[in-house]
Amino acid sequence: MIVLRRVVPAAVAVAALLLTAGCSGDEGGGATGGASTAPGRTATESAPSGTAPAEETPPAKGSAKVVRTVAEGLNTPWGLAALPDGDLLVSSRDEGTITRVDTETGKKTEVGEVAGVSPAGEGGLMGLALSPDYASDNMVYAYFTSASDNRIVRMLYDADKPSGQQLGAPDTIFRGIPKGFIHNGGRIAFGPDKMLYAGTGESGEEGLSQDRESLGGKILRLTPEGDPAPGNPFGDSAVYSYGHRNVQGLAWDTKQRLFAAEFGQDTWDELNAIKPGDNYGWPEAEGTTDEGGFHNPIAQWSTDEASPSGIAYAEGSIWMAGLRGQRLWRIPLDGTEASADPQSFLEGDYGRLRTVASAGGDKLWLITSETDGRGSPESGDDRILEVQVS
Repeated sequence: MIVLRRVVPAAVAVAALLLTAGCSGDEGGGATGGASTAPGRTATESAPSGTAPAEETPPAKGSAKVVRTVAEGLNTPWGLAALPDGDLLVSSRDEGTITRVDTETGKKTEVGEVAGVSPAGEGGLMGLALSPDYASDNMVYAYFTSASDNRIVRMLYDADKPSGQQLGAPDTIFRGIPKGFIHNGGRIAFGPDKMLYAGTGESGEEGLSQDRESLGGKILRLTPEGDPAPGNPFGDSAVYSYGHRNVQGLAWDTKQRLFAAEFGQDTWDELNAIKPGDNYGWPEAEGTTDEGGFHNPIAQWSTDEASPSGIAYAEGSIWMAGLRGQRLWRIPLDGTEASADPQSFLEGDYGRLRTVASAGGDKLWLITSETDGRGSPESGDDRILEVQVS
């Protein structure tokens, strides 16, 4: 069942708190960027009137069709970053390596192994992002689980070196994000304001989400050097929003508004519109509630329909990859609200879906996740697909 802004009864919320061993059926131990903003403006604020095209509400019904398989035979792919020449960098969660994929031929070239990755459970080498100044500094950012924490590093990528040796040593710019066997978050992305955003998980310790002194269960906002970004809502803190359970999807629309996907426990997965400083409820609320002054999701799903990881914005909609749900969701937007019921595509066709990213215009890159220990891999898994959407 898909629900838009449905109220969750208090009894359900209390029951969810008691089910500490339960999860969203995935990523939790159960059943399995753009032009810069003006200085001082946060990524969720619109550009001044007249500086951006008029916003149009997309049609209630859309489409999604796989155009081609770009590459096959990837092991535990997780993060994706598109290079200026159109090739892709893809991380392997369990191997701790980064592979370059030629999007024309499908050729895969390992560019290096990231030192310090300690994969276990849902942890390992996860999100990737290119520096906003990549054309001049050639820096690749990565979020990974180390022996002691989750951290963010940056590395020089020198494509002129021999394969396997093209990544420089990781320079840790931010550390101390709680790690666990589950709920490590892991998605990173540079926003329109050229600040680095990171989705974190509460590592299985629910109380961290409401603790603004903790980095767990948050969306963080950092400078490219790893300092708390200017204009953050809680002074000299990297915390941008809190009350999250496990954020693995980040995307901005054309008005520079931030959206995030979040794993629920046993009841509701969420798509949220992110406002700096707001509390998104976990563990006091899962899904929409009329209690506590929490920021409600714009759409929510039963956990067997979604278990959302990556999201992307294209053609007026957010597109959300579902792991346990094994489908691609379309959520058409009217500002920061869903303008119609979500639609699902590709249900069961390619198995678990981990990452979705804009490929420009009406195209998306979509990464499957059958080799992550919870899928049923077949010959050719895992894959990168090119999808045409409307």
